[in-house]
Amino acid sequence: MKTVAFITLGCKVNQYETNAMTQQFIEKGYKIVEHTEKADIYIVNTCTVTNMSDRKSRQMLRRVKELNTDAIVIACGCYAQVAKEELEKIEEIDLVLGNNEKKDIVQYVEKYLKSKIPEIQAEDVMEQREFVEFGDVTFTEKTRAVIKIQDGCDRFCSYCIIPYARGRVRSRRPEHIISEITKIAEEGIKEVVITGIHIASYGKDFKEDYTLINLLEEINQIKGIERIRLGSIEPLLITEEFVNRLKKLEKICHQFHLSLQSGCDETLKRMNRRYTTEQFQEITKLLRKNFKDSILTTDIIVGFPGETDEEFNKTYSFLEQIKFYKMHVFKYSPRKGTKAAIMPNQIEGNKKEERSRKLISLSNKNQKEYNKSYVGKELEILFEEEKNGFYQGHTKNYILAHYKTTQNLENKMIKLKCIEAEEEYVIVGNT
Repeated sequence: MKTVAFITLGCKVNQYETNAMTQQFIEKGYKIVEHTEKADIYIVNTCTVTNMSDRKSRQMLRRVKELNTDAIVIACGCYAQVAKEELEKIEEIDLVLGNNEKKDIVQYVEKYLKSKIPEIQAEDVMEQREFVEFGDVTFTEKTRAVIKIQDGCDRFCSYCIIPYARGRVRSRRPEHIISEITKIAEEGIKEVVITGIHIASYGKDFKEDYTLINLLEEINQIKGIERIRLGSIEPLLITEEFVNRLKKLEKICHQFHLSLQSGCDETLKRMNRRYTTEQFQEITKLLRKNFKDSILTTDIIVGFPGETDEEFNKTYSFLEQIKFYKMHVFKYSPRKGTKAAIMPNQIEGNKKEERSRKLISLSNKNQKEYNKSYVGKELEILFEEEKNGFYQGHTKNYILAHYKTTQNLENKMIKLKCIEAEEEYVIVGNT
């Protein structure tokens, strides 16, 4: 029995696809081991969203070979899709597979085991017009399951390489999604995370009028599923009509990750984002009005080409007003092949670092204040895992909670009182 180890970098879509590939190997009789262990086959599901992601992908591909010099090393995913030539130069790699090739990974591996001939297979995803279906993916190592509902993005933000790694929008048929989630519910999973490259575009490629809200209404009816969590969403998805339908779904988690990127209109325009700060602010008001316990999180890029001190200060002031629970701050990273990479007035590294520190400090302050507001209140937590004597889990609006106990609470949902607040989590106990 050959052993296989996975390393997954990047987003939840990659996590879903790793689960799908893992399931395929298990069904073919392979044994799955941790990537820190000696394995016969190492598969690195790569990411290319930033230069740092590229670097980490290369590091992981080299590092696993040190665990077993005789192992087969496979690079797949987004970095493999857009940087085939770079990966070809790394002698540790045996196979390079793009995103569409993941569905046939076992066949590629078994072909290599027989021939020992290195191979690069990454078809042009821009030509792909149908969603690549893995079948019902029920394998998950976690107490929540990630569900991929679409692939690709048609937005072409000026800084983003992902449309070239993932292709155009392709939506998964709703009957396949419902089938998969139904089977996951039968296995006892209570929470699903709806993910994709641009889930707000779900259904736009269908002939019939069927969008994300239609899908969520169907998922809400599945017996056994108690929580439906949305992945990152395009702000302009949030309209009065969408919210009025969404708030009727009792299983929807009141955590909304709205990808802002900048709080300055001039910067947003250069980024080719399709909303203004005024529109974005109205969207946050709409959500908070209809979901009283909602938590809003976001992504912010600092040091985008041409971002002056004045533009950054506008972003900072805007973020102070919005008061996100958490902000994921990224220093702008030029991506070859994007418009932003050749824009004038590229920002030097020290300036990016300074701006990043300021926003991270603001984010930490907001998160701690928000957590403190829950002290003395009862929270319902879905527990996931034990670490250092504490069971950890999340509330419906995604506050991380720690509970000191010797009980096995994995996948159990319990109401407990918040007794203390830290910066990144709260501590709960019996009422």
